[in-house]
Amino acid sequence: MSYFVTGATGFIGRYLVSKLLERKGTVHVLVRKDSQKKFDAIAKKMGWDPKRVVVVAGDMTGARCGVSAAQVKALTGKIKHFFHLAAIYDLTADAASQRTANIEGTQHALDLAAALGAGCFHHTSSIAAAGMYPGVFREDMFDEAEGLDDPYLATKHESEGLVRKEKRIKWRIYRPGMVVGHSQTGEIDKIDGPYYFFTLIKKLREMLPQWMPTLGIEGGRINIVPVDYVVNAMDHIAHKPKLDGHCFHLTDPEPMRVGEVLNTFCRAGHAPEMTMRIDARMFAFVPSGIRAAVGNLPPVRRFVGMLLRDFKIPKEVLKFITYPTRFDNREAERALRGSGIAVPPLESYAWRLWDYWERHLDPDLFVDRSLKGKVKGKVVLITGGSSGIGLSTAQRVAEAGAITVIVARGEEELFKARDEMKKAGGKVFAYTADLSDMADCDRLVATVLKDHGHVDVLINNAGRSIRRSIELSYDRFHDFERTMQLNYFGSLRLIMGFMPGMTQRRRGHIINISSIGVLANSPRFSAYVASKAALDAFSRCAQGELSGKGISFTTINMPLVKTPMIAPTKMYESVPTLTPDEAADLVVKGIIERPSRIATRLGIFASVINAVAPKAYEVVMSTAFELFPDSAAAKGDKKALKGESQPSNEQIAFAALMRGVHW
Repeated sequence: MSYFVTGATGFIGRYLVSKLLERKGTVHVLVRKDSQKKFDAIAKKMGWDPKRVVVVAGDMTGARCGVSAAQVKALTGKIKHFFHLAAIYDLTADAASQRTANIEGTQHALDLAAALGAGCFHHTSSIAAAGMYPGVFREDMFDEAEGLDDPYLATKHESEGLVRKEKRIKWRIYRPGMVVGHSQTGEIDKIDGPYYFFTLIKKLREMLPQWMPTLGIEGGRINIVPVDYVVNAMDHIAHKPKLDGHCFHLTDPEPMRVGEVLNTFCRAGHAPEMTMRIDARMFAFVPSGIRAAVGNLPPVRRFVGMLLRDFKIPKEVLKFITYPTRFDNREAERALRGSGIAVPPLESYAWRLWDYWERHLDPDLFVDRSLKGKVKGKVVLITGGSSGIGLSTAQRVAEAGAITVIVARGEEELFKARDEMKKAGGKVFAYTADLSDMADCDRLVATVLKDHGHVDVLINNAGRSIRRSIELSYDRFHDFERTMQLNYFGSLRLIMGFMPGMTQRRRGHIINISSIGVLANSPRFSAYVASKAALDAFSRCAQGELSGKGISFTTINMPLVKTPMIAPTKMYESVPTLTPDEAADLVVKGIIERPSRIATRLGIFASVINAVAPKAYEVVMSTAFELFPDSAAAKGDKKALKGESQPSNEQIAFAALMRGVHW
């Protein structure tokens, strides 16, 4: 028995060829000349017998699929089953390409099959042929399809229509649901269908703990089937007699709603589940004209576009969230009865799909994640660059090839750091400046611009922290002035100084080292947190004005870091802290990814709880305030400083639970 397969290098096609090879006979596959290398690689990977898989040169865009007259003559009367799978299965493809591949390609395949005298033409259609039909779509239904305004839906419908009108040869039609990876290996060749939401799920996992409930959408029922089920079903039905002229829905008889599907993958990816789901149909009461008008407002379009880009979700996918069609598959079930072929529950193999995507298809895998790719040859200015977080960050960017500019007040330590990085091969420049002095800030800006022309990345790292309760600060108003002067006004002066050049060049990146205390509202840090919060607020306002001009702002709500700044508080020697190198990792992440905010899960969680249940959060903060007293340094007691008691077990346990928060 001989077979002919178009689209053999496609995802379903390669598995179908392997399945057919389990039977006797030769499998002829249509391959374009420029796809020969791809075919060879797939054949090797799939372990195909080269004696039984015969390449037929051709092209779906040509008459009779571009197969030569000699080849047609040689194969005439020898093909028992002609499987047509070549098509574009992509919602984002342009209409012209889809028409050429899906409609014209199907007509050419029919003409070739007729010329070969094929025993049966097996057409791989799709549930997309039903369009957006509201209700149950049976296997014997076709003309009833509705909502075919989308090019993908329209071309899949029209191509199936060509097969249904065919009189020269016998035919069978298969309408698979949304095909995902192999249920045993998870393998798939591209991102499609539910995979478009994997980036969103991954971001949820990175932002929130797995146990935290989130808000999601319920949506319509989405029909998902693994590729191995589709191939096994097609192979079985194709070889079963007396089924010509029938259509078969290769679908899940119990499809899940979109919200259930997303939660299944949330569990597979260890992300928080969307426990509260809103049914998108509840918005149907809003007139379509009003919905369209609101959706076309420039701010709304830009906001939605930004979210879709961040989550890697094509806008064409959104219409299927409220997918209205259910599929009756009694013909397919009748044909498969007794074969043992059935759709496995998504829950049983979702983890394999997620694992394969995360290892092979995650878009982040193909992004240049190297620091060198982001900063080589660029001017990176780091304040507080002579020690701690600033020094560790400077060493990283200098090693990556950046023109590194470090700024600090102390000359000796600053120049020592510069010289060591130069010896290591870095291009490093050092400038002394007192950033609490506005005139000195202006002098620094002028000098750097004169020497380097511009700044690509400004990292506002220099800062002053004061841990002192408000009751001990009644006569220390200068504490608030000092923190504000350096942490807010100093940073703001540099931003305003370097920003004109950035906006003129339409590119630039401002990274502000803030504190987890801004999210957690840590007691005893009112002066420090207020100054950092001011800078955070400025950045949020500036983002709205400048993001359209190529300027990015990143706020890093840094947890507690073991630096000289926290040395006066002896208790911190016994609580969990980050090292300067670990803190620099966060800064490097900010440089590479340019997110609006980098924060720990605990910091975000604290902020959410404070917003949702402020009184309950107030109790937690009050407990922490009572548990952690003012240090001897805060009290100004130099005698007690040397004999300051070690932290209690309760303090250590609380600090470990609230890891990284300032107390």
